[in-house]
Amino acid sequence: MKESSIDSQKIIRRRRDSALEYLPDDLTIEEPLEICIGRKTLATTMRTPGHDDELAAGFLLSEAIAHAREQIAKISSDRDNRVIIDLKGGVKLKLNSTKRFGTISSSCGLCGKTSIDAIHQNFPAITSKEIRVDIETLLLLPEKLRNAQSDFARTGGIHAAGIFDANGELKIAREDIGRHNAVDKAIGRAFLDGSLPLDRHLLLVSGRASFEIVQKALAAGIPIIAAVSAPSTLAVSFARESNQTLIGFLRPPSFNIYAHVERMILT
Repeated sequence: MKESSIDSQKIIRRRRDSALEYLPDDLTIEEPLEICIGRKTLATTMRTPGHDDELAAGFLLSEAIAHAREQIAKISSDRDNRVIIDLKGGVKLKLNSTKRFGTISSSCGLCGKTSIDAIHQNFPAITSKEIRVDIETLLLLPEKLRNAQSDFARTGGIHAAGIFDANGELKIAREDIGRHNAVDKAIGRAFLDGSLPLDRHLLLVSGRASFEIVQKALAAGIPIIAAVSAPSTLAVSFARESNQTLIGFLRPPSFNIYAHVERMILT
């Protein structure tokens, strides 16, 4: 459910002509969200309110805690900033040292993970060869995602993640002050809809492509990841090992391809 994600605060602005003006300014809300399974708290993440059920579902998926929609009986909130996941009867919660606990900031990335090797074991490499995207379609995606970023247009302080099909049609767009949370919300929506794996889709993020962004895409079965900014070395290495196409600096008319170019139609 979409909640208010913007708050208005009074500020003092110094203009170019040195004059001072007092006016309201729209700011992106950042608040903690406690994610629980039953009575057990898994993590507290700093996020922008809205689509909390999707964020929780995406978190379970990308942390390899849940693998199938049928494992989740219900997602609910018993109070503000707390979401509770009830698993189906017979589903056992398996946690290990690779899982994140404690407080996760909105931009922390790989928080609390003690073994990257364990993450590779949770999600198999992409095997789909049925998606190819041409340059013209790729270059249209950043504008389509921007057009869906209503909160960014007002605040200038929020990330976005968009899931597109091979024809460039935007299927899911989500915003959050944390880029990792935006991805969790997007893949969480697909997870709750029973649409996984997204093996004929592309993920576009408005910021950098970190290792965790690529890993979350792999959890959802997404073969192509594009980012407006740079990837990290670990993201590139992980994409190559996981058979994912990774595109960075997607700023029309230019872009860089870092891994598995075969999914792009370049001529």
